[in-house]
Amino acid sequence: MVKPLIISSLDDVRAMVRDLPGPDEAAAAAARDREANLTKPAGSLGRLESLAEWLATWQGRHPPEMKAPHAAVFVGNHGIARLGVSAYGIEVTAQMHQNYLHGGAGFNAMCRAMGVSYDIYDIEIDRPTEDFTQAPAMSEADLVAALNVGLAAVKPGMSVFCPGEMGIANTASAAAVLAALFKGTAEEWTGAGSGVTGQHFQKKVDVVRKGLALHTADDPDPLEIMRRLGGRELAAMTGAILAGRMLRVPVLVDGFLCSASASVLRCMRPDALAHCQFSHASLEAGHALLMEKLSGSPILHMDMRLGEATGAILAVGILRSAVACHTELLTFEEARVSRNQPL
Repeated sequence: MVKPLIISSLDDVRAMVRDLPGPDEAAAAAARDREANLTKPAGSLGRLESLAEWLATWQGRHPPEMKAPHAAVFVGNHGIARLGVSAYGIEVTAQMHQNYLHGGAGFNAMCRAMGVSYDIYDIEIDRPTEDFTQAPAMSEADLVAALNVGLAAVKPGMSVFCPGEMGIANTASAAAVLAALFKGTAEEWTGAGSGVTGQHFQKKVDVVRKGLALHTADDPDPLEIMRRLGGRELAAMTGAILAGRMLRVPVLVDGFLCSASASVLRCMRPDALAHCQFSHASLEAGHALLMEKLSGSPILHMDMRLGEATGAILAVGILRSAVACHTELLTFEEARVSRNQPL
């Protein structure tokens, strides 16, 4: 029985990140060997080939499988939502939580379409984080609790995990986290989010700028940046991505917000996201810049920016195709096809 992943302090997270499990080199080698012998020209399936190897490497098994993909949407509220940084009011977070429970959101529709099981997490929706222009968004206890929600969401045996989020004003929070992590400006990282324009957009930039001025002068470490500028649902995704690594469950990182949560781990350790793939290129302004910083190569380019793990869930279909090709194509020997004949 696998011991539950539970932390009691941020130092526990730092210790986990220092001692991350590495790739399963035997599974990776087995995947490469089979791929080299399949009845097709080498490299002809492009990235599907490397995705099959990636799944084998981080599932710790060959052949890889996609029998049990799982998704989660983490829901939390932000104090800065009351400052007018979103096109929607703070009450919409709780309303959307009910929509998820009733199966009426994009997250639910995508999970049904792609055959992905899911969970929904209410992370103290009725207790928003603090307004980070005035105080740190969370206490250490708040952050530890949110990280524990994410750490508990991933279970051994999941084929791949797709973390997602919902929380009014969370693109402003993510922009502030990223600007603090990568030393950028509020203007560089802040996007339209839910669709703010004009004066509302400028207000959003100003809120991010004020948060950065208040909380980054002492050069805080990545976890402290999340505590001061992040949100409970963002922290939960960080915890879930870390749990994926600890439990050998590959993770599909969804869009701008999830990528911001992943960046906390990446800034703690350069190889912390080796078990992850970026599912899609978000239209949110800062995502392209973030992919440059992380040398990320999103699987899909679909002009999406909904969040809710929808891009990751959609990419599950690509992973299923990668596994099918890797496991169902015959080898040259099995098919009695000569390697000397063109295919």
